[in-house]
Amino acid sequence: MKKKLGFWEIWNMSFGFLGIQFGFALQGGFMSRIFQTLGVEESSIPLLWIAAPITGLIVQPIIGYLSDNTWHPKLGRRKPYFLIGAVLSSIALFFAPYSSTLWMAAGFLWILDASMNISMEPFRALVADKLPDSQRSYGFVTQTLIIGIGTWIASNLPWFVSALGVSNEADPGIVPDSVKLAFAIGAIVFMTSILYTIIKTKEYPPKNLKKFKEKKNKKFIEVIKDFSSHYTSMSSAMKKLGAIQFFSWFAFFTMWSMANPAITEHVFNSPIPIASNFDLSDSSQISLFKSENLKFQQASNLTGSYMGIYGLSSMIFALVLTFYTSKRKINRKYIHLCSLILGGVGFISMYFINDSSWLVLSFSLIGISWGSILSMPYAMLSSTVNEDSMGTSMGVFNMFIVIPQIVAAIGGINILSSLLGEKAIYSMVIAGISLIVAGLFNLFITDKKIISF
Repeated sequence: MKKKLGFWEIWNMSFGFLGIQFGFALQGGFMSRIFQTLGVEESSIPLLWIAAPITGLIVQPIIGYLSDNTWHPKLGRRKPYFLIGAVLSSIALFFAPYSSTLWMAAGFLWILDASMNISMEPFRALVADKLPDSQRSYGFVTQTLIIGIGTWIASNLPWFVSALGVSNEADPGIVPDSVKLAFAIGAIVFMTSILYTIIKTKEYPPKNLKKFKEKKNKKFIEVIKDFSSHYTSMSSAMKKLGAIQFFSWFAFFTMWSMANPAITEHVFNSPIPIASNFDLSDSSQISLFKSENLKFQQASNLTGSYMGIYGLSSMIFALVLTFYTSKRKINRKYIHLCSLILGGVGFISMYFINDSSWLVLSFSLIGISWGSILSMPYAMLSSTVNEDSMGTSMGVFNMFIVIPQIVAAIGGINILSSLLGEKAIYSMVIAGISLIVAGLFNLFITDKKIISF
């Protein structure tokens, strides 16, 4: 019988998510900006993101399986993977803004996403490892609280360092110093927060260490059979949750890849200037380019700051749920349904915005859905799977996160948004519709064991 943990014990074991979310927020908020700065066309942006979800599709189940079958006398079961992911992610974060070509930027995005995945899934499994069933909603919601803090701070970093006097201007094809410094700070926070969790958290050894070691020495073919069985014997509950995840993550991938061009154009009327449209041998044309580019960079900073609001909103949402779930049961199904629909309304509302201040409302609604996405599905899933293979199950479940991102990247966003028109803002409308569909799929969940706890 696992003992109940106090708030600060749960906080310490989840604190590394602060760094992980710094990485995801900087990636989601500003990698498309880097791509645009390097000259990519808007329609090609989603495709540059494709390496990340493909890697996640491969990496996360493997890492989950390996962490299930790892026991280090000093580091434990999940913490070795926290550390490996942190080191690689920090390196990628630091160097990404210094990319001089698109292939370099896309390469760093690939390394960054793969490395963050190495750290992230073991964190999900750690909650199930250490907490009894009655505290899992509480544990995942606490993670969401920390994720919200990380999203809000990291999304505002370029704006903040610019306000302190760091240059937001740059020559054609060069990423501004404000973005470079923000990514460097993110790298430091990522490494520091992971180390904090490693130091402050003690893991439980496997219940039967002798049996665990025997299992660890399985032949390769047995490992493959064991691994594949998680796919072939997938429960009905996981499939239903997977459908919800598919449409949820299609929506958020669309936001991460397309929000910067959509909002800078539609709301701020400051699209990125195309260098080839200017005669850069003419001093007046150079001045005009720099002026237009500065407007775009400032609009991008503001877009990032507004996107940070969804992190702040998810933090408040998680804070309320943290207090509530510490004392009472919740209906996970209807909380998730309502949250996703509200997020969908938030995305669609962007199309009708002329005054940027209304973006606060849009991203606040999106933040409620984000807070729920990061907690409710995992809390529901953890009630249905074997604890000895929690890491593998979480990794397999991740395919419902990465497959929609792959679909979106290879043309899903462009095809669906083109049905509405050629403007980038239509991608946000598609994201909203997708999130509402995800919400309605909750109606198919009927298992009382996972609905309420």
